Amino acid sequence: MRKKRKKPVERSWQLGVELRHPFSPRGLLEDNPFLLSFIISKLSFSIETCSRIPFMMLGLHYLTQSLPQSAWIPNPPLTEKNLPDQTGKVHIVTGANSGVGEQLMQILYEKNATVYVAARSQDKADAAIASAKSKYPASKGRLAFISVDLSDLRTVKPAVDAFLAREKRLDVLVNNAGVMFPPADVTSAQGHEMQMATNCLGPFLLTKLLTPILKTTAKTAPKDSVRVIWASSLANNLFSPYGGVPLDKETGPKDYNTQTNYGQSKTGNQFYAAEFHRQHAADGIVSVTFNPGNLQSGLQRHLPGLIHSSLAAGRL
Repeated sequence: MRKKRKKPVERSWQLGVELRHPFSPRGLLEDNPFLLSFIISKLSFSIETCSRIPFMMLGLHYLTQSLPQSAWIPNPPLTEKNLPDQTGKVHIVTGANSGVGEQLMQILYEKNATVYVAARSQDKADAAIASAKSKYPASKGRLAFISVDLSDLRTVKPAVDAFLAREKRLDVLVNNAGVMFPPADVTSAQGHEMQMATNCLGPFLLTKLLTPILKTTAKTAPKDSVRVIWASSLANNLFSPYGGVPLDKETGPKDYNTQTNYGQSKTGNQFYAAEFHRQHAADGIVSVTFNPGNLQSGLQRHLPGLIHSSLAAGRL
């Protein structure tokens, strides 16, 4: 007799971006929380090591790193169902016109937050805002667009000035927007490698200019509620060179490929988060990174067709 197939599990932490799996051996992790980490540590290899061993071992490294965030996904402690009411709180979410950013914007708006959609395209942002308002007509929150292109540093200060002209507080800044694996010959407006420019330099400047209002908000806000959140990735382990980011090289070194550049840009996000915490923890600002997992979104638009199709099928 054939066993009944388990119903696919949809993870609420994935913010509505489709990725489903027919199994989830959660009990194994709950009973043996260090088992999987131990196995991975024994099977995994650093990228520096993998560069000198057969390609098969590199594939094993990728598998042991990526599988846990695809199949062994524990239940999240915080979801849209138990998120506290956000009335009176102000958020900025970069890249909130699509993908993870848009889903996060909708969750916050449903909970009555004021959310600024920081993006390049006003048409796409307006469409995302209209969709959220249609989906949650009872919300008492507010949605607004801020024009910013993180690959062009000249647009960052005007975006911050526009925000400060409208708001006296900022509770959460989510540095979510990014780019992955663009054509190798594409550079930013200032001539930097596109991934480092969009994923690191732009968010750094945006955060630096918004730090004063974050500090002011933290003085009266509940403890640990004022935050800067940086989108990182598993790629910081898989693709970044030894040491994470070669600080003795100019941005966009010619000897690195686009995959390596993406990995070091995501490592840079983790460096930023750690350093911002070191400098501003005493100011009451929490600085953390997050790994969104393997999701299908516009971020993968430059990926090869086979990989993109696998993401669409929920296989990665």
